[in-house]
Amino acid sequence: MPKKLTKLQQKDYTWENALKDFLFFKQAQGLSNRTISDYKKHANLFFKRFPDTWSTPGFKSSVLEYMADDIKPATYNLRLVYLKTFFEYCIKEGFMTENPLKDFKKRKAQSRIVDIHLDTLKNLLALPNQKSFAGLRDYALIMFTLDTGTRPNEALSLKLQNFDLAHNLVTIPGEVAKTRTPRTLPILSKTSAVINKLISVRYHEWTDNVPVFCTCEGTPLDVGSYRNRLRYYSNELGQRIKPYDLRHAFALLYLRNGGHAFGLQKTLGHTDLGMTKRYLNLSGEDLQTSHRQASPLNDLVASNKGKERMRGI
Repeated sequence: MPKKLTKLQQKDYTWENALKDFLFFKQAQGLSNRTISDYKKHANLFFKRFPDTWSTPGFKSSVLEYMADDIKPATYNLRLVYLKTFFEYCIKEGFMTENPLKDFKKRKAQSRIVDIHLDTLKNLLALPNQKSFAGLRDYALIMFTLDTGTRPNEALSLKLQNFDLAHNLVTIPGEVAKTRTPRTLPILSKTSAVINKLISVRYHEWTDNVPVFCTCEGTPLDVGSYRNRLRYYSNELGQRIKPYDLRHAFALLYLRNGGHAFGLQKTLGHTDLGMTKRYLNLSGEDLQTSHRQASPLNDLVASNKGKERMRGI
């Protein structure tokens, strides 16, 4: 049996080497490039601040100091998840003997659900100049997101073969989906028509590997560039809208228009209903409207107005 690493060997093995092996391990597990990039980002942020703490007696104190920063619960939870998983890997490989985050729990963070008014969304759709490729692409991308709630990274990775416009369907392939699980979603015919129009103005020399929502040069459009496009429109609207906000808007409007939670879970690509429940935490007005429409007493008890008419009042 191979011997475990000695303390001397552990010290000689740098955190950069450990992180490199860890990222290859996660890549082999099939995690998305975005998730792997986030692991790398959070590990680098910690070791940039504490560069000489690896394999030293002060390592645990450095981790505790880092987690004790005055930060928002969401930021705290991200640090905890990514660093805790990395440290756990290091323990299994013999690079560390103890995970300083072993007993740490997530903080309760208020979900950032962005509720965009319907009129604002209508005004947003009116802004892109559809006579230009960039404007038509923006319009089609906004339409597509408001029709499916697809994550920005997923939408920007879709190729021609992922769309079945004749049957108003789109497939989010496993290698693109955040959860690595493929899903096929319906889209409205009006959305299909706009996407078909966008495809029809592509240059003939562009191959099928060029994403549908690409740049004017036929290169992939990244989330940062998409965010900048929405910032441009936001300046005209007078309200900041980010790419992920459109996913929130879809989810809330889906529920308000009568969609059920299990359908929303499948559409959004959530692995469990817990994630979807964030969107069920609607305003009091939404709950009152739903209650007035769905209460069983509507079918069991006549309204006061009905009783008054029966009494001739």
